Amino acid sequence: MRSEYGALVPVEMWPGVPATLVVNYATAVRILNDPIHFPADPRTWQKTVPADIPIMPMVEYRPNAIRTSGHEHARYRRTLSDALAGIDLYAVRDIVGRSAVDIINGFATQGHADVLSQYALPMVFSAFCEILGCPPDIGQRVAAASAAMFDGVDTATVNAQMAEALLDLTALKRAYPGDDVTTRLVQDPAALSDEEMAHQLVLLFAAGVEPPLNLIANTLLLMMTDRRFISTLDAPPLPTSVAIDERLATDPPMANYCLTYPPQPVFIDKVWLPAHQPVIISMAACNTDPAMVGGSLDNGWNLAFSSGDHACPSPARSFGRLLAQEVIDQLFDYLPDVRLAVPQEDLVWRPGPFHRALTELPVIFPAMRFPFPAT
Repeated sequence: MRSEYGALVPVEMWPGVPATLVVNYATAVRILNDPIHFPADPRTWQKTVPADIPIMPMVEYRPNAIRTSGHEHARYRRTLSDALAGIDLYAVRDIVGRSAVDIINGFATQGHADVLSQYALPMVFSAFCEILGCPPDIGQRVAAASAAMFDGVDTATVNAQMAEALLDLTALKRAYPGDDVTTRLVQDPAALSDEEMAHQLVLLFAAGVEPPLNLIANTLLLMMTDRRFISTLDAPPLPTSVAIDERLATDPPMANYCLTYPPQPVFIDKVWLPAHQPVIISMAACNTDPAMVGGSLDNGWNLAFSSGDHACPSPARSFGRLLAQEVIDQLFDYLPDVRLAVPQEDLVWRPGPFHRALTELPVIFPAMRFPFPAT
């Protein structure tokens, strides 16, 4: 793409739906930090495409912090950031530690598992729901709709399932508040309506489950297949935090996203971008831009968390990285000899234009004779 088109590549984000993919780091940063020429509100574009294309739930207008611009965006962004700022990171460690032994005991005596579905998913989901204040029954309904949204299941079904579950959660927290993110949103001075609450929660679930889940799985894959992360007689392994930073930089869980919709034609990098046509940032391509080769792999510069006004809020970044590290470390603490059960090239990646997600991550390990004692 770079050799043929340069920084800006004409693509279809769905058959018959044209867009521009940004594969140059400097160009992406420029776009993400120019909300006047590259706003995130898709409403005008949305009128030009079929309403039922399967990717619509991932890109359509919602009254929340990711799909609005200007004063509307500022209101939602402040409300969301304040709610997230109340997350106790020490509690995250406790939640993960409390859950890990029970979940690992579900397969520890078998000597094999799909650690994506049997371990990482229930760990991430239970931790996030506890932080959010979401009871398990509502959480399971949201989880099914959220997975369908990323995989491109039909728009009407996804939106109906998601809205019903999140309105139930909103009603629950209005009636029974707690020390959690949803309650802080409900009680914010912005006085969000039930509809606005549902759309903030859509964003929270979409960002708080699927990307951390895929970051965990993809980091585990790296740590089980790269000798730098495997203990040898010559050197100790590199720590989990290094593997997470490397994955965020070179193979982020959201490969392509951060959509913007120019309200008028824009000339950038010798290319005229059409008005009201999506511009998609390829975080995977921009992070591995040859112009950036040799840079540090820490997450201070890469675009895994985006950049500019719509970047992932700082409290959410801290939560996501800590959650991934704790979940991975707990697995290796209990099962230090876990290794990939199939050749790496046999692993299957889920379809979809936005995420970088495995269908499963099969592993083997010495089977435990007895379950681990509860902590």
